[in-house]
Formats: sequence, structure tokens, C-alpha cells
Amino acid sequence: MPVNRNALIRYKTIDSCLRNKYRKWTLEDLIDACSEALYEYEGIDKGISKRTVQIDIQMMRSEKLGYNAPIVVYDNKYYKYEDENYSITNTPLSKQDLKTMSEAVEVLRQFKEFSYFSGLGEIVNRLEDHITSTRQKTLPVIDFEKNESLKGLDHLDTIYKGIVNKQVLEIKYRSFKARSAKTFLFHPYLLKEYRNRWFVFGKKKNNLANLALDRIHEIVIAPKEKFSENNLFDPEIFFNNLIGVTKNIGEQAETIRFWVNAQNVPYVETKPFHKSQQIIEEREDGSKIFEIQVVINPELQQEFLGYADALKVLSPPSLIDFMRQKFSSAKELYYREEESVHTSIPSPELSPEQ
Repeated sequence: MPVNRNALIRYKTIDSCLRNKYRKWTLEDLIDACSEALYEYEGIDKGISKRTVQIDIQMMRSEKLGYNAPIVVYDNKYYKYEDENYSITNTPLSKQDLKTMSEAVEVLRQFKEFSYFSGLGEIVNRLEDHITSTRQKTLPVIDFEKNESLKGLDHLDTIYKGIVNKQVLEIKYRSFKARSAKTFLFHPYLLKEYRNRWFVFGKKKNNLANLALDRIHEIVIAPKEKFSENNLFDPEIFFNNLIGVTKNIGEQAETIRFWVNAQNVPYVETKPFHKSQQIIEEREDGSKIFEIQVVINPELQQEFLGYADALKVLSPPSLIDFMRQKFSSAKELYYREEESVHTSIPSPELSPEQ
């Protein structure tokens, strides 16, 4: 049985209320909670009727949606789950749910090749894999990269709402280089993921700032502060000449030339460092010289360092000097004869995120 968006919001709201065992819930309380949720998510301010919530409760109790929610009334007035551990979010997908999700995947698949929906590919694959594994009761066949221990993900929702609703955020933040955390006002404009870490770009004291979510200690909405519109950068072109997320306003791309040995050429060709990458020279031994047009930043440097002796930077001189210094330090670290094996190893330098 199809469920419209408003009904689903009500079901989830009722579920959230009844899972809160530290409060007693009357029918009127549930009506108020559902009305507030519909106003918050859909902007509906006319409220809902007593009859609507009563029907919702009956639907949740029934098998029609597959919930079979153990909702009971006690003291002739209050509602609760008889099983305190129950939640509709833990309900297995029904055959109808799987059918509906399969149909939705087919619709999404139609848009995968359009540039505007370029990000749908992974989403569609995730849905397909989940549907198949649920239907066949088998293990998933796609394992996406994830870092479940990554800090800061709990801030995503607050920041997202701040961007969409144009709200100023009060953030307590400590960068890797700072001795202590500092609190400041922040106008969020864009969330961006890079290598399984999340960053938010926005205005801090009239300057563009890039904050790593895993360095945020606390974050709250500052409702009394006036939101400042983004007049600092264009998200659609800002990252065109960039690898990663580190870039200052006005910073220009440079021409980077580098040599790659024959054994690693296939890896660099099939997974380019940047979309501007092109082959400049092919040598008899199978090695090649490539060129990219990008901003020199810590992310680019880390990419190159990852190839160690398989890649040599040819220009510009500033990047050559950086790579030479890094490998010299690494050689000293590994071949310092007087150093005891029990000496603590210093931590590697990390890319700065404000």
C-alpha cells in the first residue's frame, strides 16, 4: 500500500514519541507533535485532525504497512509501545517495499547518464545492492568505502540545514595546529566530501574558510545573527583547477610536469590525478611525461608522495624543492644510524585545514 510523504512523516513522528519512554503521550500530544513535524518539514501550518492520528495509529498497528506496531493504551489515556525496544525503523522490508524500491531504482537509472544527475550512479548501485541482498537474503556484493569511526558526521545534518535555511552557525573548532579550540560565527555555503572526510566551506569574519567536520567540537544555530549571502566563490568552478579541498581565494593553477616509470604508467593513465592531465612525451623505455594544470596544495603533494620512486616532478621548481626536501627527510628518518629502534617515531605532517 503506497504511503505518501505526509503520512510517513506522521508515522515517524509517532514512532519517535512512543520510543521516548521518559514521557507520557496522550492523543493530543501526538497530534501536536505531528502538526509541528509537518510544519517543520513541509511548511503545513493548518494542523491535523484527531481522526487522522487515530487512523495513523491503526495503520501502524496493522499488517498493511508491515509494521505490526505494539501500540497500547494505559490508564485509559496514554499511548506507548508495549515492547520498549520496538521501532518502525527496525521493521524488515516487505515485498511491497522491495517492489516500490525496485521501481524507484529503475526511475533513477534513467537519469544516471545526465550530467546534472552524475552523482546518482553510486546511489543507484547502493539501492540495487541493498534490494538484492534483502530479497535473496545474501551478503551484499558491493562494498563501498566507508569510515564508520570518522568523527564529525553527527554535524552533517545541522550544517546541511544551516546551508539550506541560510542560518548562521556558532562553531567551536580546533585545527590541528591550534593549542585550544576557538568559538566563532560561521556562514555555511557548501558541504564537500574528499577521501571519506567531510568539509564545509563558508564565511568566517568576511573571509572564505574551509573547516574539517572532524575538528568541530560543538555546533549550534545562531538564530539572532543575520545570514550573509555567498559573494566569495562560485562552487561550480572553484574546484575545477583543484585536487582536494585546500585553496585560497584568487589562487591560480600552475603547470605541473612529472615523469612516471613504465610500471606505473597504466595506473596514472587509468586514474588521472586531474581532469586536465595529458601526455606530453612517450619514451622508448615505456615511461611517460604528463602535465596537469592545478593549484599546488597539500592534497596534490600527498598524491605525488604516494608514488615514491615511481614519479619524478619536472616542474615547477617550487614543487621540485618540496619533493626533494620530503624524500631527504624520509631518507634521514630511515637511515639515521645512531637512532635507536626504540626511539619514538615523529608523526607525519598533516595537511592544514584552518
